[in-house]
Amino acid sequence: MDLKSNHTAPVLTDPAPINKSRLGVHSGMLPYSRAAYSASLLLSIPRKKTGILDDVRSSSWLDAMKSSSPPHKKITKVFNNDYALSDADDAYNTWLVKYPSAIASFEQIANHAKGKRIALFLDYDGTLSPIVDNPDCAFMTDAMRAAVKKVAKCFPTAIISGRSRDKVYDFVGLTELYYAGSHGMDIIGPVRQSISGDHPNCIRSTDDQGKEVNLFQPASEFLPMIVEVFRSLVESTKDIIGAKVEDNKFCVSVHYRNVDEKNWDVVAQCVNDVLKDYPQLRLTHGRKVLEVRPVIDWDKGKAVTFLLKSLGLSDCDDVLPIYVGDDRTDEDAFKVLREGNQGYGILVSSAPKESKAVYSLRDPSEVMKFLNSLVACK
Repeated sequence: MDLKSNHTAPVLTDPAPINKSRLGVHSGMLPYSRAAYSASLLLSIPRKKTGILDDVRSSSWLDAMKSSSPPHKKITKVFNNDYALSDADDAYNTWLVKYPSAIASFEQIANHAKGKRIALFLDYDGTLSPIVDNPDCAFMTDAMRAAVKKVAKCFPTAIISGRSRDKVYDFVGLTELYYAGSHGMDIIGPVRQSISGDHPNCIRSTDDQGKEVNLFQPASEFLPMIVEVFRSLVESTKDIIGAKVEDNKFCVSVHYRNVDEKNWDVVAQCVNDVLKDYPQLRLTHGRKVLEVRPVIDWDKGKAVTFLLKSLGLSDCDDVLPIYVGDDRTDEDAFKVLREGNQGYGILVSSAPKESKAVYSLRDPSEVMKFLNSLVACK
């Protein structure tokens, strides 16, 4: 592999307050006016009429919520007191034929990477840290942090998370990385002249060390609306035991991992009732989380494309992007890499599921092993 690293250290925190006129927002526009948003970023999504609980059920919200919770494995005891492979393990091994282990296939990946520059993109929750009951306690291990630090010294490395950029940095705490929060709607990256001109919501700024950077926040106009929805969701779910509403700056996450399953429809109804007054927001599903996001044409896949361009690595035959993630929102990034035949998506999952990824890893411990293998290959 060609492991030359020509990236500069990213910033850690937001720069000084931004003048809205620099972001293309005219002061005379109302905060929630569709005219205030870039037409190129807005999606055309039909809105279903909402109301009674049957609407929540018919819209498949509950089915999506349940599908984000893999069934527990069934263990079969045999006569010699050993345990046979469960049905889930058999299914997983069959699934591995289609999505082979990135560890077992590492030699093949390394051979393909010869003479190329690797760019590494990582999700956080479920990828670098385990999924936990309390999202505020999703800490990565010291061993994982060391592995990420080492790999970031070898390759340009970015974390693209649904969390706010500040939160994911607080968890990771490494200055060697680039950080993209809110599913890529809050990115700080290296300065490239062409990037600022291509994106009206990309501005030049400086980090806390005085280095010049690009700050890209394509959903900045939605911020007042997101704050309002966050407060409404906190109020509407306050009586649901186990529900937690998380402010991720440009999106709002409603966690129901600790909610009794019989009350999941109540959670869905609360979110539904709030969103019916905000047609410019949409709902997506993650692993036991409902996420409210702006209706703009932006996702983790576009964030990968933006960062590759920022790093000067787009449209290059000698670049191999690798994206490692575990959730539905990571599929947008897998799709970009697969359709562009640019690199590899690696799905982190202990249960079989369809994906746009090419390879798989079972859990964060295997992610750490894969990262260490990349460093050792250097």
